[in-house]
Amino acid sequence: MELNSNINKVLSYRHPLTHGHSPEWASGWGQDRFGVWIEICMADVVQKLRWVPPGQFLMGSPQNEAGRWEGEGPQHLVTLSQGYWLFDTPVIQALWQAVMGENPSEFQSPQRPVENVSWYDANAFIKRINEKIPGLNLSLPTEAQWEYACRATTEMATYLGELEIVGERYAPLLDDVAWYGGNSGHGYELEHGFDSSDWPDKQYEHNKAGTREVAQKLANSWGLYDMLGNVWEWCRDGMRDYQGQAEQDPVGPNEDGIHYVVRGGSWLSRVRFLRVAYRGGYLPGSSGDIIGFRCARVQESTESRNGQGSAAARRPERGEI
Repeated sequence: MELNSNINKVLSYRHPLTHGHSPEWASGWGQDRFGVWIEICMADVVQKLRWVPPGQFLMGSPQNEAGRWEGEGPQHLVTLSQGYWLFDTPVIQALWQAVMGENPSEFQSPQRPVENVSWYDANAFIKRINEKIPGLNLSLPTEAQWEYACRATTEMATYLGELEIVGERYAPLLDDVAWYGGNSGHGYELEHGFDSSDWPDKQYEHNKAGTREVAQKLANSWGLYDMLGNVWEWCRDGMRDYQGQAEQDPVGPNEDGIHYVVRGGSWLSRVRFLRVAYRGGYLPGSSGDIIGFRCARVQESTESRNGQGSAAARRPERGEI
């Protein structure tokens, strides 16, 4: 299929907040160089959400992308017909604690992303915060929503540009946008950390690594931080097979026995897992210190079941990613 190299685009849309209307569930809102934002507050913990406008993009990676896996193609045109709100960072431990009353994380620190949470745990959090803030109606983002938001109209391996892969854990460009296996131990300040002394090809020498505080690296052009690196992020759906044809609001399968999608890479990951198009999958009861999530606020009309299918999810091994 012939695809335009310039297909990624935002559909014509003017958000109601630009007219001064704020929803009841919000504790604050505004507009800055990234666009419209809104805030929610739980027990003095403030979480910002960014508006992701409806649009079209090429989902997946081209065959010549360095580090590519076969399951990332064929590239295909995806239209997301409705805009949505997305947390500007992964869920932090302070917010999880405020909602759930405990903290399962391995790397304990309020401003670090919560981890050691399964897909079920993430949905339990969402159910509880929705009960606490009427009208909030959060969910996990679909895989398509996640990739579209991460790309923010870009088409390359990362939203900052293409990757020069110098070594397994060494890509200079990633230092500006992501905490990954090459830099997550550089300046690491917690007493507790994972032994990284024998990791080969690191961007920086370090002996101890783990998650880092959110929003310390560059955001993409829509104001979203840590979309790459720090923690893998659960998506709402299981993996679907990419067929190559154009799709609108695709959602993967949601049934017993499937692997649910994780996206973005983590503090432990090698370079090739820190590409926007990379797809991993875990059983929904899986958890670990490399997996967290962020929340979306979507409307019922976006919850199309178009494009459901099965795909053999590639479950990355902990030491591999």
